[in-house]
Amino acid sequence: MGLAELQKVIKQKANKQQAEILQRFFKTGPGEYGEGDIFYGIKVPEQRTVAHQFQNLPLNDLQILLKSKVHEERLIALLILVLKFKYADEVVREKLFKFYLKNSERINNWDLVDLSADKIVGAFLIDKDKSLLLKMAASSNLWERRIAMISTFYFIKNGIFEITFKIAELLLHDKHDLIHKAVGWMLREIGKRDLEPEEEFLKLHYKQMPRTMLRYAIERFPEAKRQAYLKGNI
Repeated sequence: MGLAELQKVIKQKANKQQAEILQRFFKTGPGEYGEGDIFYGIKVPEQRTVAHQFQNLPLNDLQILLKSKVHEERLIALLILVLKFKYADEVVREKLFKFYLKNSERINNWDLVDLSADKIVGAFLIDKDKSLLLKMAASSNLWERRIAMISTFYFIKNGIFEITFKIAELLLHDKHDLIHKAVGWMLREIGKRDLEPEEEFLKLHYKQMPRTMLRYAIERFPEAKRQAYLKGNI
């Protein structure tokens, strides 16, 4: 099954009503972060099914999908890339990693990042130099900054927290809400595994944090402690 067949399947699964909801949810209006993104209205579980069916598509076809204005075509391409990476040897993984980074500007909505970055970028860099992520965190491109942060989720799940804290510190004063949420989420994930290092970081920085970032980071705290952080009483 090739690219044309995949695109045909996607169109068959289109849901106009759901598409309209997603267009609003993913902020596709003028001046919004997802401006111009087109949705067919296909839910993620269905897209995962399609990705499994077409996981043998070559990178040339995935490149075409990633250039598409249709959100679902880009997400399915990334889900296929995740599948390929999972079962590849180290040589192929490096090729897929480089392909992913080359297309980072097309990984241009938060769900596209969140469903792929840790599984490819994080997984590849787990035992390698991670300084690339610090460079990405300083990028002017919103999505590269989010990729840098979310990629560390793979490290967090393997008990490695230092790089997450370094990137979080770099992004403390980021102006975008989507970065505030990403940083807070990753800090919360560290806390779920080991609360002490999360709180050490928070005590140093919580008064500088954007409110959304802090709220995400302390979401699972007991209510009294959560309120103490929100009121600056730690």
